[in-house]
Amino acid sequence: MRRLALLPLMLTLAACGSKTPLAPPPGQQLPVAPYGADERASSAELLKVPPQAQPDRSVELRKRSETRADDPFDLPPPQ
Repeated sequence: MRRLALLPLMLTLAACGSKTPLAPPPGQQLPVAPYGADERASSAELLKVPPQAQPDRSVELRKRSETRADDPFDLPPPQ
């Protein structure tokens, strides 16, 4: 009985893994090209992440400990 109850749930989850390419729904088109563009962008181009949304990481790892420079904004608490 328990297996029969899990069967619809498993079938529902199995249907979530669609791997077909994205396309607009039938009867609809891709968004209008922005002003100044010659043609519409494809669905792959619309899904491409711009560099401003996902910037490269620029973290320089320290090889050894270094003394901090004097911080003019590091003030003692008011009394």
